[in-house]
Amino acid sequence: MRLKGSLGREFNLFWGGQTVSLVGDRITVFVVPTLMIFALHATPFEVGVVAMAQYLGIPLLGPVAGVLVDRWDRRRTLVACDLVRLAAVAAMPISYWLGVLSTPVLFVCVALVSGATIFFNVGYLVAVPTTVSEDKLVRAYSRLEGSRTVSEVAGPSVAAGLYHALGVAALLVDAATYLISAACFRTMRPWGAGTVQPGSVWSRLVLGFRLNWSDPVLRRVVIAAVTLNSGGPIFVTVLPVLAYQGLGVPVGVFGAAMSAAAAGAVLGAIVAPRIGARLGLGRTLAWSLLLHCLVGLGILAAPALPAAPVIGVTFGCYGFFMSCINVCSAPIRQSRMTADNQGVTHAAFRTATWGVIPLAALVGGLAVTLLTDDLGVLNAAKVVMVGGTLLAALSFVPAAGVQSLLDRAARQQEEPQLSGSAS
Repeated sequence: MRLKGSLGREFNLFWGGQTVSLVGDRITVFVVPTLMIFALHATPFEVGVVAMAQYLGIPLLGPVAGVLVDRWDRRRTLVACDLVRLAAVAAMPISYWLGVLSTPVLFVCVALVSGATIFFNVGYLVAVPTTVSEDKLVRAYSRLEGSRTVSEVAGPSVAAGLYHALGVAALLVDAATYLISAACFRTMRPWGAGTVQPGSVWSRLVLGFRLNWSDPVLRRVVIAAVTLNSGGPIFVTVLPVLAYQGLGVPVGVFGAAMSAAAAGAVLGAIVAPRIGARLGLGRTLAWSLLLHCLVGLGILAAPALPAAPVIGVTFGCYGFFMSCINVCSAPIRQSRMTADNQGVTHAAFRTATWGVIPLAALVGGLAVTLLTDDLGVLNAAKVVMVGGTLLAALSFVPAAGVQSLLDRAARQQEEPQLSGSAS
């Protein structure tokens, strides 16, 4: 008997593997800068350098990842990516215990995780339509987005507790999550066999970018995402510096404050399909982009108001609108792709839109370092975070035209059907 609302065993295994690996991701994302600030006494610039490594694989490997994932067995690709990430994450605490952990070592390990994650993300995006039918895609993406938002907001609390109890050994928990994720994918029935597409690797790479740019809907979504990711990562990179060094927030309190936003983030993943159905996916995407950015300005209320509640409330709203963005963006893009070119189209989108993140993270850390002597670390962090937020808010402009294009496409599809019925 199938439970009401179930999307099937294969999707549940797929969803479970993705969810577990996401929880592990958040542990590392939280623990690495915390470890750098408290154990290695790193500067904001060094924190920015390692944050840059987290996304470095996107511009370097993103384009070729789509071509290769289309040709490889996708289930085996996901398993292999999990095992590579397991080894890279485990290397960090081992290096610490051997007394050789440093910013360069962390940079290399995080970059390896980033590279494997590029292939993983392309593979799992392409895999979703193979595990559920087309009419269930929005529900499937909503559940995947729910997992992501829960991990991003609840993950810091878990990570803070693990770091408090285990120290650097908390990273071994992350390594274990990748092993569990690999087991979930390995348990699934074989799916996603690779196919050799016509044309050279270079022609396939070019095709992915051309498909994203030639389609008017995809083009606007790409421009909006590039704008968002030019400012948003500045905010996120500087946040630990603001919390730990500017506001003096303890690790446990910071983790709890971030995790207090879980309810808002989960709510966003739950209600986004309903909001999208009522307002239209394009309109919901545009307004979510704007509100996601503007609520980040709430961080300015600290220290006039207690830092922990300010961070918690701000990120509750931040996570809510991020959920709406992702739940709407994926089906919009999926609807504009052909089955044969999903891999290269997803990869080109990731490359173009996430390729700016390493530079944004580096700029955030560098800007705080340069301004700290004149403004102090607290005010320097605030100025940089506000600048990044306002830049990201401009993403609303290109996204505002997406809904009209979707409506026009829907009318064009209906006209032949109506004329066929009349005849």
